[in-house]
Amino acid sequence: MVASAESAALEGAQARGASITDTMQALKREGRPLPRVAWPTGTTLDDVLGLVAEVAPTIKAPILLFVYFNPILTRGLEKFCTQAIAAGAKGLLVPDIPLEEASAVADVAAAHGLELVLLTTPTTPPERMQAIARRSSGFVYLVSITGVTGVKEAMEARVEGLIAELQRQTDKPVAVGFGVSRPDQARQLAGWGAEGVIVGSALVRALGEAASPAEGLDAMAELAASLVQAIQK
Repeated sequence: MVASAESAALEGAQARGASITDTMQALKREGRPLPRVAWPTGTTLDDVLGLVAEVAPTIKAPILLFVYFNPILTRGLEKFCTQAIAAGAKGLLVPDIPLEEASAVADVAAAHGLELVLLTTPTTPPERMQAIARRSSGFVYLVSITGVTGVKEAMEARVEGLIAELQRQTDKPVAVGFGVSRPDQARQLAGWGAEGVIVGSALVRALGEAASPAEGLDAMAELAASLVQAIQK
């Protein structure tokens, strides 16, 4: 597989960031209930697809599977895409697939009715960013920082310029992720032109800090609602 700036920035489990990893380990140590689909519980691809099939009929939002390429390769791309669309997924985000390898995956995914969202980073050269924006479907995922995902105190000012550059190159929506955790950050990104934000670590932290799974779900829902409200204003 060809190495690239965008895949190297995200490759491997370290891209999960400390917040997600620490929360899962703490819950396990304390003997508290873990999310049904969570590392390090031994979750399988079939577990994830089963959960998608369960929740897809109950929600309006399209479901995007964030998955590394190895599980897909092990199962077989055609079979995986068939199962993903049957479960109710609408798209894929495969962070360790570089641009040079994306077309083959995108073509099979599209044949099954799945979007393939590609990522670009602050270190991606302009010509490559343009090619990523052209190849990505659904939207373009702009990684706001270099390094791992997690909760950050402030958004880097250069993100505003990166959003503007992407929007000069594509009419696809631009969503910003990595480091987004609060409504004020989401509002700032929306003011810079982002059409969406991608949040993971902050939601997992809200779950981990709650006294019970039910309270954790309520906290996650409250945070998600506040983020949506922030970018819609």
